[in-house]
Amino acid sequence: MTGHKETKPMTTREDATALVRRLQECFNSRRFDEAAALHIPDFFSHPLGTTGFEAGKAAWTALVARFPDIRVVARDILVDGDRAAVRSTVEGLPLPNDAAQPELFEIFRFENGRFAEMRGASTGFPTMTSPKELLT
Repeated sequence: MTGHKETKPMTTREDATALVRRLQECFNSRRFDEAAALHIPDFFSHPLGTTGFEAGKAAWTALVARFPDIRVVARDILVDGDRAAVRSTVEGLPLPNDAAQPELFEIFRFENGRFAEMRGASTGFPTMTSPKELLT
């Protein structure tokens, strides 16, 4: 066959890693409007069940209002094609002395060098600290 397969711009491994780190830096420095520009208009958050970044921004705002010292730090970023799996620790939360650092596990899909979709899970968070719980 001599069919033509349309190619779309790929997000390189380096670009994806830099984008994840930039998103986390936006969160850690509270530059939420700058983070919004890293997402496509139709970005979909599976944990929040929403389209667009506004609900994510609201969740971030609620989270930092409750925990002003919260930070996320990527420990692993694995990129495959247009997706990245990220394991991050969450610092700055009040925890019992013997508690492990909470962790986030996120899978991002990219489109044209921006975040298009996110799936996520977490472990070790104190009660009522997940972004979805803060918004309800």
